[in-house]
Amino acid sequence: MLPSAEMLANIREASQTVISTRRPWRVFLDLFALTLPSSISEATTRLAHNVTYFLFNYALILLLIFLLTLFRHPLPLLIFFLLSATWYFLYFSRDDLPLAILPLAFLTVVALFVTAAWLNLLLALLIEAVVVFLHGVLRSTEDLVGDDQDSPYGHMLGDTPASGAYVPV
Repeated sequence: MLPSAEMLANIREASQTVISTRRPWRVFLDLFALTLPSSISEATTRLAHNVTYFLFNYALILLLIFLLTLFRHPLPLLIFFLLSATWYFLYFSRDDLPLAILPLAFLTVVALFVTAAWLNLLLALLIEAVVVFLHGVLRSTEDLVGDDQDSPYGHMLGDTPASGAYVPV
């Protein structure tokens, strides 16, 4: 059975929505923007802002690390690609009918345990946590262009001067 035009339009729209949140890799990998934070407060603010701002980039790195850990194991790699396609076509590209997520999630967990790929996923998650923490804390946020709504602190960051002192009203 060939996919309908509506299904293809839903897939295209879902793909464009996901891709629109990515940030340029040259901004993500800017070595001149890596500096040590001056305080723990600044480190947590940087981490929260960078995780929000570079979420798609971090997710793509996690996917790459997971695929690299599966590279030597063809059966789990094949099952991962099939499950990814299943999730994409049955869940992310559908607007018309609600889909029960529990059976698909159960199938994914069973596949992870049967193929022993859960160890690879755990390893990839641990490596990704280190990468996100280091990049998120060391990456300065002053040069990031974005709406204040991208920040986890909303409009509060724009109202205070760079020194952190409050301005009398």
